[in-house]
Amino acid sequence: MPPTDNHNHNSGSFLNRISIRRNQITSVTDVNHEQELEELDLFQKHVTSRFLQLSQQNDETESVILLSISWFRNLLDAYLCCESEFKAVLIIGRDVSHFSKPPLDRLLPDHLDRTVKALDICNAITHGIELIRHWQRLAQIAVDALDQRPMVEGHVRRAKRALNTLLASMMVDDKEQNVHVGRSAERMWSIGRRGGGGGCPPTTMAVNHNRRISASRSFSSCFSKTWSASKQIQAMSTNLVVPRGGESTGLALPVYIMSSVLVFVMWTLVAAIPCQERAGLGSHFQLPKHLVWAGPIIGLQEKIGEEWKKKEKKGTAGLLDEIQVIEKVARNLVAFTEEFEFPVGPEKMDDVAKQVAELAEVCRKVEVGLGPLQLQVRELFHRMVRSRAEVLDLMDQVGKLTSVMSF
Repeated sequence: MPPTDNHNHNSGSFLNRISIRRNQITSVTDVNHEQELEELDLFQKHVTSRFLQLSQQNDETESVILLSISWFRNLLDAYLCCESEFKAVLIIGRDVSHFSKPPLDRLLPDHLDRTVKALDICNAITHGIELIRHWQRLAQIAVDALDQRPMVEGHVRRAKRALNTLLASMMVDDKEQNVHVGRSAERMWSIGRRGGGGGCPPTTMAVNHNRRISASRSFSSCFSKTWSASKQIQAMSTNLVVPRGGESTGLALPVYIMSSVLVFVMWTLVAAIPCQERAGLGSHFQLPKHLVWAGPIIGLQEKIGEEWKKKEKKGTAGLLDEIQVIEKVARNLVAFTEEFEFPVGPEKMDDVAKQVAELAEVCRKVEVGLGPLQLQVRELFHRMVRSRAEVLDLMDQVGKLTSVMSF
């Protein structure tokens, strides 16, 4: 993906610049205020440019469709680059005593708490990706059946069963998804297999937990009946307050920016990919419009929010572009299978062939794109675990230093 190379190059240059400049002076004095302002300004510019590029990728000059799998891969790439630069601004060459002073002594624990909630969402997203993979397999069954020539009633019945199962699974209400999604996935897993053996769907990410992250968090595909993706997003946006006064030019600013970017990325993933309980998702997260770096994110949020309002009215399974196409074509083909009579006229056959070709193409995109997207979600998960551990180590050092000084 071309944007990945550019982002990684810019991020690497940014990290090297901070590391070299701070190493040159930290042996003599702390990083001076002027340099810190320059680093903060550069960080904001990089955040702005990355999300501006994401907001422009559905224009006529770009080939990436908003909310498509390719777009989400670019979104996660942008987040990972921003996260690397955020750590550089916050940690590299920094005197650990900064973390014990206001407002960081309050803001960093809040940010780390958001990270823990984001880990739960990553797990839910991974499970949702597995569900989309099952939908793709069902759609592919229909494609294979309706591609047969001559098309006879047996082929059409097989396609109809697969498409009806697909659409029924897509229409499961978010509130009921925890109850039904496991059974739906299990049915989808077995469709098309000889003998119909109901194999269990694969589990989601398995990770070695850092000792500081809540002890016994499970990363299976099961969630509590009370778990809500929408409430997770709402909780993540709580206490997300714009720095004011002197805080607006200090380290409080990058913490606020990174927390905002994290909430936006999680919000977008939850809106697009099947998750448990997403009611009212559109009203949970707002950014102040006067901040330059927030402009492109607000623009994206407004576009996605409008799509979400349509989604809630229709009750579809998610805003991911490929899901929308699969659902639309599946409905058209179900209508054809219900009215099927042999032989099919040439005009009708041409129309069905076009629909099948469109479904085949989106199945190909899903099959090619879901694996890399799932790997990126896993990388995002592990990156957050590592970053959280690094910040906690610094805070531990502050605690030990304070204890020694007080003693």
